[in-house]
Amino acid sequence: MAIDKRLEDEPLGASPFLNDRSEFDDAFAKARGIAPELEIEIVDAEEVEMTPDEEGGILIDFDPGAEDEEVSFDANLAEHLDDPALGKLSSELVAAYEGDKASRKDWAEAYEKGLGQLGLKHEPRTSPWDGACGVTHPILSEAVVRFQSQAIGEVWPAGGPVRTKIVGKMTADKSKQANRIREYMNYLVQSEMKEYREETEKLLFSLPLAGSAFRKVYWSETLGRPCAMFVPSEDMIVNYGASSLETAERVTQVFTQSRNEILKLQRDGWYRECDLGEPTTDPSGIQKKYDSLTGEEPDYQSDAPFTLLEMHVDIDLEGFEDCHEGEPSEIGLPYVVTVELGSSKILSIRRNWFEDDEK
Repeated sequence: MAIDKRLEDEPLGASPFLNDRSEFDDAFAKARGIAPELEIEIVDAEEVEMTPDEEGGILIDFDPGAEDEEVSFDANLAEHLDDPALGKLSSELVAAYEGDKASRKDWAEAYEKGLGQLGLKHEPRTSPWDGACGVTHPILSEAVVRFQSQAIGEVWPAGGPVRTKIVGKMTADKSKQANRIREYMNYLVQSEMKEYREETEKLLFSLPLAGSAFRKVYWSETLGRPCAMFVPSEDMIVNYGASSLETAERVTQVFTQSRNEILKLQRDGWYRECDLGEPTTDPSGIQKKYDSLTGEEPDYQSDAPFTLLEMHVDIDLEGFEDCHEGEPSEIGLPYVVTVELGSSKILSIRRNWFEDDEK
């Protein structure tokens, strides 16, 4: 069929199927294998960076400063990792925690049995016969209480628990500075840190029973002041073979937090925002023994807490690798990683060294 007139000269609306000139142009370009023109309207031209490429096109960057944005040293690195990387890291850390916990299983069972020798609760017996005397002599309890009462008098005298020691030559300026530090620290632990005395007494009661006890001193974002909390030995899990906390490559503290407390820390930016679902509870045998001796029973129906793992661990973190001569060294760096045990979701990853520490 002969064509008497060029298509581009056809008046608008001549075709019963193409009622708009833009549709006509697109259809004609498609028939000829020509890509239609792309129109882009830029609202804030100053915020956009356009760079010509080698093929004659233009690269448009709507956020030129995004790639150059540096992560601050104190930032929560969990917010800068994608979900697959966080899931892989969480699986590895939870598996390591379970392994560390299993390596001290015999100690936990022996400690649980030892708590039953305190003589705090009468238990009916059927051995060697029904109705046999179930009273345990409280000699172990007496020894623990005597140790606690003597130790608290030594570590908490009337003037306060903080003492100072001047190293080197004694001068008037050093003596005045030492007095200022001693007076301020005693005021801090006696007046501001109201839990310090009570937590110290708990520590001294647990120490002779378990053989070790720990104190965690940290800055509380919620209270806006330093806190010193007693951490029982059953909640401080160290990797097998570690000789001290300073040289251990992995130390895990197990603790619980309410949903409301976690929401506060998420709002303040300390934890990353993520859905943790419903909390799951799995108390240890030692905790169940504590509850049995004190006559308490947890109520998980009203406000069940979340179980968190705060792990001080050396890891080779994806995207933040240690480099030597421009190449990744595969050396694990110290981090503090907080994982919610029930959902295995990582809430925070923070560097555990000083910014100016080259080692």
